[in-house]
Amino acid sequence: MKIKDSIEGCFQLMGGDFTNAGTASSELKSILSKLGVSQEVVRRAAIAAFEAEMNVIIHAVAGTMHYVVSSEEVRITLTDMGPGIQDIELAMQEGYSTAPDWVREMGWGAGMGLPNIKKNADRFKIDSVMGEGTTLEIVIYTRKD
Repeated sequence: MKIKDSIEGCFQLMGGDFTNAGTASSELKSILSKLGVSQEVVRRAAIAAFEAEMNVIIHAVAGTMHYVVSSEEVRITLTDMGPGIQDIELAMQEGYSTAPDWVREMGWGAGMGLPNIKKNADRFKIDSVMGEGTTLEIVIYTRKD
């Protein structure tokens, strides 16, 4: 991949918009592929972005997915206006879910989102304020050295 300057963009996400769920992460995947990012990095970024996008759609009123692609890394930052996460350590446990029953009945909210994001990121940071929202910073290195 030969990117001289960083390339960035942003997607707006709406809470409860299951009709468009996955659109932002799919577009990001397409952008990364067109930029010549390795398929392994594209796959990891797409998984992390999709899981984060779904968390916004399930839990928040709205949010943004901002991305920056450089020759060194793909950085994805999601910020939402949601309820916040009361216990981040608990939320990071596989299978722990705060999704409402109606979301689970649709096949979402199995409690694997945050663990899958962390698993696919080289660096992962989560900050949350109750009653205000959550910010995720996901970094995936594009080079192996």
